[in-house]
Amino acid sequence: MNKIVKLLRSTPLSVVVNLLWVYVGFTVARLVFLAVNHVQFHDLSAGRVFALCAAGLRFDTAAILYTNLLYLVLMLLPLHFKEREGYHRAVKWLFVVSNMTAIAANLVDAVYFPYAMRRTTASVFSQFANEDNLWGIFGIELLHNWPLVLLTLAMGFLLWKGYRTPHPDVSDTKRYYAVFSLSLIVAAGVAVVGMRGGVGRDVRPITISNANQYVDRPTEAAVVLNTPFAIYRTLGKKPFVTPRYFTDEAEMEALYSPVHQPREGAVFRPKNVCVLVLESFGKEYIGALNRDLEGGTYKGYTPFLDSLIQKSMVWEYSFANGQQSIDGLPSVLSGIPRFVEPFFLTPASMNRLTSVGGELKKKGYYTAFFHGARNGSMGFQAYSRAVGFDDYFGREDYANDDDFDGKWAIWDEEFLQFFAERISTFRQPFAVGVFTASSHHPFNIPARYESVFKAGTLPIHRCIRYSDHALRRFFETASKQEWFRNTLFVLTADHTNQKEHDIYLTDAGKYSVPVIFYTPDGDLQGHVDAIAQQIDIMPTVLGYLGYDAPFVSFGCNLLDTPAEETFAVNHNNGIYQYFKGDYMLQFDGEKAVALYDFKHDPLLRDNLVGQLPVEERLTLELKAVIQQYMYRMNNDRMTL
Repeated sequence: MNKIVKLLRSTPLSVVVNLLWVYVGFTVARLVFLAVNHVQFHDLSAGRVFALCAAGLRFDTAAILYTNLLYLVLMLLPLHFKEREGYHRAVKWLFVVSNMTAIAANLVDAVYFPYAMRRTTASVFSQFANEDNLWGIFGIELLHNWPLVLLTLAMGFLLWKGYRTPHPDVSDTKRYYAVFSLSLIVAAGVAVVGMRGGVGRDVRPITISNANQYVDRPTEAAVVLNTPFAIYRTLGKKPFVTPRYFTDEAEMEALYSPVHQPREGAVFRPKNVCVLVLESFGKEYIGALNRDLEGGTYKGYTPFLDSLIQKSMVWEYSFANGQQSIDGLPSVLSGIPRFVEPFFLTPASMNRLTSVGGELKKKGYYTAFFHGARNGSMGFQAYSRAVGFDDYFGREDYANDDDFDGKWAIWDEEFLQFFAERISTFRQPFAVGVFTASSHHPFNIPARYESVFKAGTLPIHRCIRYSDHALRRFFETASKQEWFRNTLFVLTADHTNQKEHDIYLTDAGKYSVPVIFYTPDGDLQGHVDAIAQQIDIMPTVLGYLGYDAPFVSFGCNLLDTPAEETFAVNHNNGIYQYFKGDYMLQFDGEKAVALYDFKHDPLLRDNLVGQLPVEERLTLELKAVIQQYMYRMNNDRMTL
């Protein structure tokens, strides 16, 4: 009996019991993550949920051991004098606070996931480094998500009440030191194996990409992973590693090159360029781009944009190259897709870069970029300057906080009027861009419109109606200016947002955004049955103007590329996606993991991997895109 009592009071068993409570907390957080984001995972059976949660234990183990390394050392040090009440009280506080923080991070990601569509990584610290309103927004979110706040506090209480404080036998000194020394050695071995994710020479430390071996589609990787693991594994890591798919550069260049050469005999025409990047304007919200949705009865939430599309050129299959605002701007203006991490949160942000504005500045254009948030927000000001825009106009330049939405930026209606009026003071030709902000979480609109723009089936729908109204007013004002008819307008979204139709919940649908080219003289019109993407905008604009110098952009000139040769590419939770022709290829960096006929199988139910000869060609082309991207990022070759 005495031996049993000593075992129950022993430090090693107490450590195990305490860590088991943390596993409970991580499991509860994962189930909450699934519940909050059930729309994204509505097709998962109970068996699949169990399998994903079971796979997640491998990643939970690594995260829990990383989080508790100091705790393990402090508990298992073979030092006789540490067995004091004050010492153990301090260690208990360390344990509860650190693990409660880890569990809270998982619960926060349950709310943030619909906007990022992946687990948060270490890049989040850079992404929001320049925001001065985060604490206010965070406080509001705590109120909106009070059940998760209560759950976090409950988990902290559980850790505190369930914590087992050991009472080891200190009377036998030799035995004490022997037991603790052996326990520390065993714990060190377990920690190494657990943090690596397995044993054996062939087992490298697992990373976030390893989650994809357990999933049927990349989005499910977020269920397998946990947020602390994703952050730990990306801290200080170099995101861009150049693969060696091709040793023969000529072979790679023959398959794909991002270098655009001017068309022979091109004659430059100095039209103005105006690029509007619309916050969260997913393709799903636009009735004119969903003619067959809901049996042809779907109206959408953008009556003005619908009318503009009738006079514009649009593409049937149009995609974003990322899932966050910080991805969208470089894709739209510089033709740079988002692979692995947002490139200007990495050392590659110091590369020499260019953009639509940067190239046209060489032709004597005046260039400027507008964003209604605080100057420096999201890194847009630094980026726009780095890629060749002369000036930046933000909230400080608007200089009237009566029109501030209280969270992010100046309301769209007022800021787009400011944009139109300021453009009218610029010398021509000019190239300008604006990033709207009001169609953003927490999905508020000005009080005067509360009864005007009715709620839809999702919280964002009313914001989309309001921002569409702001666009109408912008074009009304712009159309009265003398520069209007000599301007090429490009409209797209930075990324998608809340979704409800099954076709937009797929790995393809969640990247579907509009790509719209509008010229008041009617020069560009039509609904093109082909693929387009954000990174096509820069080469298409420059091609349309007859730009006569070479430049680097990862997209293609949509006006000068056969429909069967246009493509789209994005990076989805560690999986590269490549759209071309009728097919979408998913590639994990080493092999194809899925192939879908996305045009005829829009819900992506039939995985054709290994069944069609087109897979080999698509894989080779995607490898060439990836290797070109990584090589150019790592060697500062984003300009010529």
